[in-house]
Amino acid sequence: MATLHASDGTTLAFDDHDGGDETPAILVHGITESAATWDPLIDRLTPSRRVVAVDLRGHGRSGTAERYDLEAMAGDVGTVIDHLGLERPHLVGHSLGGAVVSAAGAAVPVTSVLNVDQSLQLDGFKAQLTEIEPHLRDPEAFPLVIGAMFEAMAGEQLSIEEMRRVNANRQPSQQVVLGVWELILGESVEDIAAVVDAALAGYRGVEVEYLSLFGIDPGDGYADWIAGHIDGAVTEVWPGHGHYPHLVDPDRFVARLEALWS
Repeated sequence: MATLHASDGTTLAFDDHDGGDETPAILVHGITESAATWDPLIDRLTPSRRVVAVDLRGHGRSGTAERYDLEAMAGDVGTVIDHLGLERPHLVGHSLGGAVVSAAGAAVPVTSVLNVDQSLQLDGFKAQLTEIEPHLRDPEAFPLVIGAMFEAMAGEQLSIEEMRRVNANRQPSQQVVLGVWELILGESVEDIAAVVDAALAGYRGVEVEYLSLFGIDPGDGYADWIAGHIDGAVTEVWPGHGHYPHLVDPDRFVARLEALWS
């Protein structure tokens, strides 16, 4: 494990895995999780390239912070890239990490972005969160609600053992989760959409390979929506794979990564 400090002083932890000479990859986990979520993929990726797995602020071994918004977290990824001197790395993010790497890819030079099972139409998430907001703000109900959410999203193909491993590394901090979701809970759907539009504006006129890979179908129209924000963006659905397609079938996932990267 290595650490550095973000621009606001937040301690950021990451694991830097040596590998081959191909373009390095940065992996960013989902909300309440950590770099350890990616463990089954590390050995599959390092024969060909250096792999850096980051703990987002407020997650894993990284420090807590005043801000947990998309701009701050994307900035943290940029800080790691600069600190390590990586040139145009590949970015891979799951869930919250998918939104983070999408924003980071619009702000710093990268070769590709793979967003795993995270719709960027965040305004559409508002109704779901608003319905359970009282429980999210209740300290006693919060861990039960978070656990139920991810159990429901995991799907039937993720093994019990793998779900147990992910949950063992989960740290459901109420302060962090509410901080991450503050935009969605506190702003109108119009303002949420405007924030997303601004975060993706940096892709205009820039050639970046971008893939949205879903285990849960994001719905009709998403492929056209994301392609309208990121030129050439591809959307792919693996039916029935749930929220963790990269863990349901890691070999297929790595093969898809290598195809994207080639």
